[in-house]
Amino acid sequence: MALNNQTNGPSKAKLWAGRIISALPVLLLLFSGFMKLMKPAPVLQGFAHYGYSESLIVPIALLEIACTVIYAIPRTSILGAILVTAYLGGATATNVRVGDPSFVMTVLLGVLAWIGLYLRDERLSALVPLRS
Repeated sequence: MALNNQTNGPSKAKLWAGRIISALPVLLLLFSGFMKLMKPAPVLQGFAHYGYSESLIVPIALLEIACTVIYAIPRTSILGAILVTAYLGGATATNVRVGDPSFVMTVLLGVLAWIGLYLRDERLSALVPLRS
């Protein structure tokens, strides 16, 4: 479905609001991914707490970083948002499974990723228009 009747893009205010909101999940996910690669004691303890093998730390970190980078690139941001949502869905399920209340943070990051994208990408706001 082609959207040929697009304007020149979102307003400057909407674009910058979207960029700022999108920056929070990007920065937190990149930080989390790189911390996993460094394997400090809290990360190792966290993986043990969640029941994951230490051998999964690097693949999960690379997956987290890759999904985040795909989200951060404007041309691939919609695919990235889908991938980040899937990654965070797995993190949410893991937190819920062990009874960790931090699942709220993973849900919030996913919501912020989509709100930020909605504000900065006219294709998404044209696809899902909000009523005023």
